[in-house]
Amino acid sequence: MKRQSLFLVSLSVAALLSAQSVDWPAETVQARPAARWWWMGSAVDKENLSCNLREYASAGMGTLEITPIYGVQGNEANELRFLSPAWVQMMQHTQAEAARLGMQIDMNTGTGWPFGGPEVSVDDAACKLLVEEYLVEGGKDIRLKVAVSDAKQLSVARLERLMAFPAGSSTPVKGLDLTDRVKEGMLHWKSPKGSWRLIAAFCGKTFQKVKRAAPGGEGWVMNHFSARAVSRYLNRFETSLTSCPAYFFNDSYEVYKADWTEGLFDEFEHRRGYKLEDYLPEFLAAGPRSDQAKRVVSDYRETLAELLQENFTRQWTEWAHRLGAGTRNQAHGSPGNLIDLYATVDIPECEGFGLSDFGIRGLRKDSLTRPNDSDLSMLKYASSAAHIAGKPYTSSETFTWLTEHFRTSLSQCKPDLDLMFVSGVNHVYFHGTTYSPVNAAWPGWKFYASVDMSPTNSIWRDAPAFFQYITRCQSFLQLGKPDNDFLLYLPVYDLWHEQEGRLLMFDIHKMAKRAPRFIEAVHRINAAGYDMDYISDQFIRSTRCEQGKIVTSGGSAYKALIVPGARLMPDDVLKKLLLLAQQGATIVFLDQYPEGVPGLSRLEERSRTFEATLKAIRQLEGKTVWSGTDYAQTLARTSARPEVLKTAYGLSCIRRSHAEGYHYFISALTDRDTEAWVPLSVPATSAVFFNPLDGTKGKALLRQRNGQAEVYLQLASGQSVILKTFTTHDVQDAPWLYSMPLEEVSGSSSKKKVLGGRWGFTMKQSAPAASQVPDSVTLGSWTDVPFPESTTLMGTACYSKSFYMDEAAIAHDWLLNLGDVRESARVRINGKDVATLWAVPYQCRVGNYLQAGWNYLEVEVTNLPANRIADMDRKGKKWRIFKDINIAALGYKKGNYASWKPVDSGLLGPVSLTPMKLVKCE
Repeated sequence: MKRQSLFLVSLSVAALLSAQSVDWPAETVQARPAARWWWMGSAVDKENLSCNLREYASAGMGTLEITPIYGVQGNEANELRFLSPAWVQMMQHTQAEAARLGMQIDMNTGTGWPFGGPEVSVDDAACKLLVEEYLVEGGKDIRLKVAVSDAKQLSVARLERLMAFPAGSSTPVKGLDLTDRVKEGMLHWKSPKGSWRLIAAFCGKTFQKVKRAAPGGEGWVMNHFSARAVSRYLNRFETSLTSCPAYFFNDSYEVYKADWTEGLFDEFEHRRGYKLEDYLPEFLAAGPRSDQAKRVVSDYRETLAELLQENFTRQWTEWAHRLGAGTRNQAHGSPGNLIDLYATVDIPECEGFGLSDFGIRGLRKDSLTRPNDSDLSMLKYASSAAHIAGKPYTSSETFTWLTEHFRTSLSQCKPDLDLMFVSGVNHVYFHGTTYSPVNAAWPGWKFYASVDMSPTNSIWRDAPAFFQYITRCQSFLQLGKPDNDFLLYLPVYDLWHEQEGRLLMFDIHKMAKRAPRFIEAVHRINAAGYDMDYISDQFIRSTRCEQGKIVTSGGSAYKALIVPGARLMPDDVLKKLLLLAQQGATIVFLDQYPEGVPGLSRLEERSRTFEATLKAIRQLEGKTVWSGTDYAQTLARTSARPEVLKTAYGLSCIRRSHAEGYHYFISALTDRDTEAWVPLSVPATSAVFFNPLDGTKGKALLRQRNGQAEVYLQLASGQSVILKTFTTHDVQDAPWLYSMPLEEVSGSSSKKKVLGGRWGFTMKQSAPAASQVPDSVTLGSWTDVPFPESTTLMGTACYSKSFYMDEAAIAHDWLLNLGDVRESARVRINGKDVATLWAVPYQCRVGNYLQAGWNYLEVEVTNLPANRIADMDRKGKKWRIFKDINIAALGYKKGNYASWKPVDSGLLGPVSLTPMKLVKCE
């Protein structure tokens, strides 16, 4: 949108609310960033724990989550066994120190992942289905040894069912249950005539052990489907710990090939109303499945999902509550409905993996050699569950293998962090940081899949500014209530019905194959300018209609419920949608109406109910029910207004409500700058901008046009801002400082100043120590400067420049732009600290620091540790000293970093000062 007129800002102030309404929210422990804290071998001691904690606290972290893992080579004498009295003593010390420093401590309910350990007997270990088949001729006495053929399973496998089916039958027939005829492994059966196919189903073991286990944590992975196994597992913590963490944590499910549990046949019959064993030929069939086989497999998958939720997730959470703690859980990777699993815990946690490419101008790409799995559609499962269940926090495992080790910059972190925020995350946990003794040789102790947010990484020098950004953002994102437009039905029965194989795990790395149509629907709704939370069948059953809105059991209200092309839906869920529509709620069917019910039990009866209900719903078409294939046109029929900042400007945002209005987190995850009057989808009388980068704020320019409030927004590619609106009050605050380059104003004589030529240059910090460093350079990578350590050091260089400002050229403000910075910079002018710049665009306002005459600019630039670590590998220095998996390259590749070319470092520029005019737009 074009600027219609520009002039000096002179906003009159109207005071109808107290200043408290326009202040930054109070900073809390939960608002500050958190981190997974790996204890390698649990080789910790009080002195170093205290030192580590002081470093984290002083930088601005709020919570550390203890996860013990494998140890350091040759350090066995210092290792502590998990949950031993000595280990518990170290945890007590950690909790006391954290409390003194104003921090919080969480802990993994185990070591490494998934849950398991020495207390898990083979009886309680994760199970898998083992099948043996025999073909026998009937009409005689059959004596047959029934046993598993896998020698490893012989001592642990338990026969659950032995079924006999007529061999060669082309139509499904009910089998004969011969289980009771098997004594001590021998079948005694006087068989009817004919050929018989005998199917023996055994409950075997996966033999999976805890991955990356710490000392004292080694052992079998437990059976998450067994209430008994889970209870026994948790008992070890209850009897060992003397105090509890704030939250117990579960690091993604990842129990591989665990597709069974003892008693599953009985559980299946109890829950589904028929016997799974009667359909073993269909259940086990390879190749394309019949409709009946698909229904049986879907029922099996639903049964596993219920067992996982009830016996593991719910029991674990209730156990933690009895002890005065909460639970934080990564449900992804589980064989269940992610919405229900996430909603069962106190803090649902999603996971980002890899680096996203938003095309942000000036943001470099480096090192990414694997696909990115940080998709909006995947990240929203956890926040959706939190929102519909009324949970205040959604956490994230943040920056898992964002780029290659030692090559990740803070500037690369910001876009994926902002993606987390617009996806509903409001409690970031870094993945992560490693306990490291003070005397450990550089680079210290490291974890193999981490972004390494630790004090031994050079990015730590300027990380406090990054942490403050997170704290400011989360202080708003934890405020008020979610205000997404729609509920989006998760068509889990379609996934259970259609996907091949038996065990179906919703792995973040495979969701594009698992649910392509659902993912497409999410992105099309988002592109149409709306936001949504996913909802499961179970949560639909507990929704209610209030004044035309759909309200979930957690208290969140939505303008409509969308069913995105689902084919299968339980008949009672469809009846609930009909009831909501009859009560005045809006129901939208995109792409198609559902076609039928899932599962096999009482199929004809449920199908008749479904058809009658669907007919009644169709009769409400055009009233409270809408359908269509054009997403934007169909959704426009609801009461929700699309966010124009999404549709017209390509911006990303999330909206929440507060007592006096709404607040937005807006991020320019795009290659475009935005400068325009932007309509809002919510009513507003006034609004305030908050800049989470520097803590500034001010009253936004707001006008009413065409029945909508519009705010004037200036946002560069890569930037982000918080907008707080007030529905009925014109609040009092200083004006937000809008500006434009002065040379764009007619008649201006002030010009942009490019600070080229020679700059003073000193190495403020350097490892290894720098020698023969020139005292001046032209701007560019210091790896091109001819001194011995230029291509191998990790450190901070100070660039300095004197420049003259004519008094007549002093504008209303000046914008300092550092150009290309590798990787973060502290700016000081005339001896005063101005800003720490760590993300693109590397710019800040500096007018208040300039003076007529000579000025002195200093820019301290810190590089990455990449060049130093590559030099160590070239020289053969042993720093990979860790057990189990050592530091691996992306994709778990072996090798080292000796072949890395020098990574650009320093102030590359160009550096400029642009005179700015403060303006008001109408």
